[in-house]
Amino acid sequence: MDTFHIIYYNGAWLLITYSLNFYPTGRQETFFTNIIKLVKLFLIFGLVYLASFGFNEQPPYFLRKQLFVLSVIFSCLLWYRYLFYLALRKYRMKGGNSVKVVIIGKDDNLRKIVDIFEDPYLGYIYCGFFDDKGFNRTDYQGKIENCFHYILENNIEEIYCTTSRLSKHELQNLKDFADNNLVKFKLIPDHKEIFTRAMYIERFGTLNILDLRKVPLDTDRARITKRLFDIGFSLLIIVFILSWLTPLMLILIKMESPGPLYFKQPRNGLRRKIFICYKYRSMTVNGNANTKMACKNDARVTKIGNFIRKTSIDELPQFYNVLRGEMSVVGPRPHMTSHTLDYQSSVDKYSVRHFVKPGITGLAQIKGYRGEIVHPIDIRSRIRLDIFYVEKWCLLLDLKIIVYTIINMFGKNEKAY
Repeated sequence: MDTFHIIYYNGAWLLITYSLNFYPTGRQETFFTNIIKLVKLFLIFGLVYLASFGFNEQPPYFLRKQLFVLSVIFSCLLWYRYLFYLALRKYRMKGGNSVKVVIIGKDDNLRKIVDIFEDPYLGYIYCGFFDDKGFNRTDYQGKIENCFHYILENNIEEIYCTTSRLSKHELQNLKDFADNNLVKFKLIPDHKEIFTRAMYIERFGTLNILDLRKVPLDTDRARITKRLFDIGFSLLIIVFILSWLTPLMLILIKMESPGPLYFKQPRNGLRRKIFICYKYRSMTVNGNANTKMACKNDARVTKIGNFIRKTSIDELPQFYNVLRGEMSVVGPRPHMTSHTLDYQSSVDKYSVRHFVKPGITGLAQIKGYRGEIVHPIDIRSRIRLDIFYVEKWCLLLDLKIIVYTIINMFGKNEKAY
C-alpha cells in the first residue's frame, strides 16, 4: 500500500469518526445505544474506501476482495466495541470508573434519578440526598445546610440539585461551592411535563434558550432535500402511472355512477393552511362527503370505489398536490377541516402534526391507524405516531414508510374501506 492510500484511509477514518462523534463514550452509553453510530461509520467509510478504486480499472475479483476486506474490518470493529463495553461493564460493577454523587432537594424526580444511579453498570455511587424537610429513609443525609461538610468529607464528585426545591440564592451558593471545590454541579429541572424528546438549546448571544419543539424539517437543508425528493418521486408517478391510469379510472368510475372523476375536498395542511386535496371519486355524489368519514359497509362507496380504497389507488391523484407543494409524499395524513376543528380542541397536542406538510402516506398509516375513527384511542395513537414522525424525521424514515406502504397495498388491511 502506497503513502497516498495510507494517508487517505486514515484521514477519512479520523474525519468520519470525528463527524459522527464516535469515540467519546458517555457514562450512560452502551453497546446497543452505540450500534447506530457503528452502522453509519461502516456505510460512510465503506463508500469512501471503495471510491478510491473507482478511478482505476480493476478486475472483477478485485472488487470482491475489497468487499471482503471491508466485511472483516466491520466484524473486527463490531467485536471490539462489544468486548469494550462488556469489559467496561465488569470493571464498573467491581467499583472501577465510578463517580460519587449526592442529590440536593427531594421532589417527584428523586425516585427516577436514584434508579439510574443504582444501576451498577453505569458506575455511580449514590450517597444519599439532602432536604430541609426531614425524611425517615436510609438514604436521607440531613438538611441542605449540612451537605457542604458531607460533600468535602466524603469526596463527592457530582451534585445533582432539584430546582423545584431550592431558591435562586441556594442554587447560587451550591454552584459557587462546587466551583471552588472541583465538584461537578448539575440541575434536575422541574416542570418536566412540558419537556419533550425534541428539546434543543439555542444560544442568543450569551443567553441560552430552550426550544421545546425542535423540528428536523425546520432546517433549510432538510426542507430542500425533502422537497427535491417529493418533486422527483411525484413526477415519476405522474408520468409513468397516472398518465395511463387516469383515463382508465375516468371510464370505470363514470360507468358505475354519474359525477366527476376527482373528489375534491378542503383539508388542513402546513400550519393548518387550507388546500384542496384530490382523490379519485370512490363514492356516489352525496351531501355529507365533507363531514362524514367512510365507515365499514358504507352504502355510499361504489364497487370500483371499494377496490380503489382497499388498494389506496384513490389517493394517487394527491401526487399533483405534492408537485404543487401543498403535500409531501410522506407525512401526517391531512384531515377534513371539520375534523381538525374538533380534534384540536379534544386531542392533546393534535396541532403538532401541522408543523410539517401532510403526506399521501405516513407512519400512522403503515402501523394500521387509517380510515374510520371508532374509539378515542384510535385518534390518540394516530397523533402519537404523527408527533414521533415530526420530531424524528429523516429521509431514511421516509423511504422505509414508502416501502411498507407499497407492501401494505398488496396485503389485507381491515381498516381499508
